[in-house]
Amino acid sequence: MKNQLIKVAASSPELKVGDIDFNTDRIIDMIDSLSDCGLIVFPELAVTGYTCADLFENELLLCEVEKALIRIAQKTKQYELTVVVGVPIRYRNSLYNCAAILSEGSIKALIPKTHIPNYSEFYECRWFASGQNVTGRTIRIGRKEITFGTDILAEDPDTGAVLGVEICEDLWVPDKPSTHASLAGANLIANPSASDELIGKKEYRLQLVQQQSGACNCAYIYASSGTHESSTDLVFSGHSIIARNGAVLKESVFPAYPHAETCLIDLGMIMHDRQRQNTFENIDTQAYRRVSVKLPAIGGAEVTIDSLARIIKEQNHPIERNPFVPGDGAVLDARCRRILEIQCSGLATRLRATGMKNLVIGISGGLDSTLALLVCAEAKKLIPDIRIIAYTMPNEGNTSGLTYGNANQLMQLLADEVHEIPIREGVDLHLKQLGHELGYQGEGDTAYENAQARMRTYLLMDAANMKNALVVGTGDLSELALGWCTYNGDHMSMYAVNASVPKTLVRFICRSYAEICGDEALKKVLIAVCDTPITPELTPNVNGQIAQMTEEKIGKYDLNDLFLFYTLRYGFEPARTAAYALAAYPELTEEEVRSAAKKFFGRFFSQQFKRSCLPDGPKVGTVSLSPRGDWRMPSDASVALWLKDL
Repeated sequence: MKNQLIKVAASSPELKVGDIDFNTDRIIDMIDSLSDCGLIVFPELAVTGYTCADLFENELLLCEVEKALIRIAQKTKQYELTVVVGVPIRYRNSLYNCAAILSEGSIKALIPKTHIPNYSEFYECRWFASGQNVTGRTIRIGRKEITFGTDILAEDPDTGAVLGVEICEDLWVPDKPSTHASLAGANLIANPSASDELIGKKEYRLQLVQQQSGACNCAYIYASSGTHESSTDLVFSGHSIIARNGAVLKESVFPAYPHAETCLIDLGMIMHDRQRQNTFENIDTQAYRRVSVKLPAIGGAEVTIDSLARIIKEQNHPIERNPFVPGDGAVLDARCRRILEIQCSGLATRLRATGMKNLVIGISGGLDSTLALLVCAEAKKLIPDIRIIAYTMPNEGNTSGLTYGNANQLMQLLADEVHEIPIREGVDLHLKQLGHELGYQGEGDTAYENAQARMRTYLLMDAANMKNALVVGTGDLSELALGWCTYNGDHMSMYAVNASVPKTLVRFICRSYAEICGDEALKKVLIAVCDTPITPELTPNVNGQIAQMTEEKIGKYDLNDLFLFYTLRYGFEPARTAAYALAAYPELTEEEVRSAAKKFFGRFFSQQFKRSCLPDGPKVGTVSLSPRGDWRMPSDASVALWLKDL
């Protein structure tokens, strides 16, 4: 498969203000140490130092800058990479604060800063002119004509990487150059900067980079001047930030020098977001000139599942084992509470619209029905006269004492009415009428298994009619993806509150609620539910213990949720998804991951017909399978191409 991982660096070298030879040596040293990167970004005016002040007008300094720039450019011939470094450059009657793009041993382009700050501690207009209207120009350096202007993008046609550049203040204005560059195709933005450190400025600067990377659907590499700049009136912190699509991937401030933040950028994620977001416009790319550079993928242009996973692990590129679940505990708790808010708000709105006041819900003692019951309880806080009517429908010989006990405790604690309807008699009658043998006939007896799920839904629907109520669905996103639900059984409801919550997150929401509910009895039973194996209990138990384990049939939910996340959220092909899974689960072999992926994609394609007629339910995250919203797929689509890719 094509490798789309590019390693980038935001670099902060040692520096002596005005000592061009020293600064050039340090920049070259860092290029050597970061030679496996495809892109290295150095700070604004890094060759001279940002704080040279009136020394910028000195002839000696400006002549030496050009020699230094040629020398740094020559270094890039040794490696396949691109360097962005800040330099002062004379053009005709003016001096410009520029970013030089260096690659393949040459100065590929010089991009002048557009917005020149001249307020508070900044006096750049004293020395530098704006590049606002500098387009379509060239400049002669070292007997070569160099592309010069603000209308330049650097492109590697082999990887599809397109680099745009803006400089420091350009990020702080309303009409940012990076916005136009991104609309013209730039998927990487470099910002050589010199931003001094003030109270509160770090946080605001971080928000700017994060927001711009999200608005532009790009990777944003921000490298600011460090503490070696003159401290006459200001202190610089060497703030380095790497963000992608609104997420901060790396950040450091006041580091030890020399310092570089490095990170892998998956261009596929960026381009997928742009393609699916039809409000991300394209502007006339003829307004930009393109120069060819080397921005290679790390580890080669083509990779296998194993080699891509190895690159990810060697580079310590974090791949979450549970991508739907935030790793930070505080963030996870906040997300769990917000999801509950969205779910209960959606349910409350549906009740107001229908005029109903009663909710009918089936409680199995498992995770999904527990979460749905919590949603009902939270909705009751919004509409106090809601009545929660809970039913448990055990099947003697199949339902275990563990889940039966959990179900009854939950209903007693959270429901207004509690009912128990044993379903054995009804299921047996149904099977007898069909001519099916009574009892479970062994592996593959789906008629026996599904008769129970449909009997439960049949009872709930009739109970809802009798009680003038709405049936609350319990099935989750992961079950829908895998088709692990009985068509017109647990597959159907009148409002499916869990429909866009993946199984790996359901458990965390229930556990988070246990910690904040303030009821020790409820906390105890919620934790017990979270610790119970996932099972539909549609086959006979063994001595009262759970026998049917869902994950033995369809694979581990955490691995399936990873496949689901990268397939739907970023449009990954199966091989790339498998490589990410192999990196996230190093204890698994490639064949184990490949086998699990084949099972996932086989089920995902074959079970689309169940998703095509889903009941309504609220979207809570970036991934949803609603046929009215995020996912429209033909039920007859062939999985052959996806399996071939694996």
